[in-house]
Amino acid sequence: MSVSNRYQLPDISVRLTDELIMQHIDNESRVIDLGCGDGRLLERLRREMSCSVQGIDMERSNLVSVIQRGLPIVGANLDEGLQDIPSQSFDFAVLSQTLQQVKEPRQLLTEMLRVARRALVVVPNFGYWRVRMEVLWRGRTPVTSSLPYEWYESPNLHFMSMYDFRDLMTSIGLTIVKESPIIRGRAVDRAWAANLRADSAFYLLEQQR
Repeated sequence: MSVSNRYQLPDISVRLTDELIMQHIDNESRVIDLGCGDGRLLERLRREMSCSVQGIDMERSNLVSVIQRGLPIVGANLDEGLQDIPSQSFDFAVLSQTLQQVKEPRQLLTEMLRVARRALVVVPNFGYWRVRMEVLWRGRTPVTSSLPYEWYESPNLHFMSMYDFRDLMTSIGLTIVKESPIIRGRAVDRAWAANLRADSAFYLLEQQR
């Protein structure tokens, strides 16, 4: 199974999430990007912020693209965990639009905060009103900008709302340092009825202290 989704989203969504992630990473940090796609984010982090970067992906075309950019990458399956990566090897672990594709989300999130001090996660929101409308009124599996697949070709295994994600963090002992709903192509820190209005959400996570 290849776990890498970010490069398949609309270009505007990719740019938005990349910018959002970069805003929360310190200059000269050590960053690992899980399901790194074609390496565009890693390249920007190294060039613009002098970060030490590492990519992980399984898609052959992505491996080639990242190598052509002169960036380090490991061909690995995220479903098999991060056991080969030493604890606290990185300052930040990135997982953008990929969590819903892995078999064991709980395990991967826990492992992210074993290998890194903080985790940056972007996930689609299944509580979004357009998703609800597709299911309730049309009786159809939803297709939206953040869930851009027909049911028969979707790599997504899990569907979660913002409420579900918060509950998961509590159950595995992770702290949500920051939650930013993404509404109409813009990340906001606070919004009324965010679980209804956001098509996806950004999270900054760390271990409970």
